[in-house]
Amino acid sequence: MFPQIHHIIGGARIGVYTELKKHFGQKALGENDTTYVPVTMIFATSMVALAIQKLQDVESFVNSFLGYDLLARRYVPYGYACPYAELYAGVGMMALIGTGNALIWVVAPVAMFIGMIGAVSVIKAVYIDKQELTCACVGGGSNVPLGFISMTENLVMLGMGFWMLGLHVAG
Repeated sequence: MFPQIHHIIGGARIGVYTELKKHFGQKALGENDTTYVPVTMIFATSMVALAIQKLQDVESFVNSFLGYDLLARRYVPYGYACPYAELYAGVGMMALIGTGNALIWVVAPVAMFIGMIGAVSVIKAVYIDKQELTCACVGGGSNVPLGFISMTENLVMLGMGFWMLGLHVAG
């Protein structure tokens, strides 16, 4: 059992965390309320971890990425910017989830863009062109085949971006 810490604010006795949140005009979750914050944090942390993998050797990542990414093939600087943008989106989502902060409008679209371009690129390379390539998702020089794992990474980024914007609009 955790100790109960009470605060006296303006002469009123305010109890634990949920009462303090209510006092300051923020919504406090009840026992039966649903929250997706922990799951979102796991996905955002995964985005950050994958970005860090890519940033260990950006040149090697780009060389692998150019094998299949449609935008990077047309505009090579996108390949160099992509891991930094993924890191930005992941850290931004972790910082902004559940805050109601309008800055989510400058973070979520980045994840959506990367996820959409990546998903379309993987679909074309693997399922249409039937290429057998390695995925750049964990950085260059990996032995992970391009396909389900990279498609999942991209769809999660895309979905998280939409979900974060939906939460902001609904909240």
